[in-house]
Amino acid sequence: MRTPAPISTLPPVGELVPHDGAMRLIDELLAADDTQCVARATVRSTQLFVDDAGMPAWIGIEYMAQTIAAWAGMQARGKGCKPGPGFLLGSRRYASDVPAFPVGSVLTIRARLEMTGDDGLSLFACTLDMGGQEVARATVSVYRPADAQAFLEGQQT
Repeated sequence: MRTPAPISTLPPVGELVPHDGAMRLIDELLAADDTQCVARATVRSTQLFVDDAGMPAWIGIEYMAQTIAAWAGMQARGKGCKPGPGFLLGSRRYASDVPAFPVGSVLTIRARLEMTGDDGLSLFACTLDMGGQEVARATVSVYRPADAQAFLEGQQT
């Protein structure tokens, strides 16, 4: 996956994704452009889900989803809008070569937009690297409604 050119001044992740506190897993957005982005995360013993083996590999999907959320936040900012919530719908072919990401591991997560529709549905090809080696990959489906509040209240289909 080609690495997007870094943007000279990227905002803190907290300004791009709705996750906060213990639910925010990514630490930094490293690069972003119109179709892809790269984020970094460090596995810490104090994080949710971490056990003696580290962060279970199935959490790789959430790392990917939060990277996509950071990309969407950058897209919203570029249009002069406030970043809003989106929804992880699922993944296809998630595969991890490791059972867990050990505490202290620095993860690099890449997400590349494969297709998007006018209805808010998008599909991303994602990878997760640890120690310079790709260790997980998936195709991730997300949904970003035009009005998230109305959607959550069942007022938007």
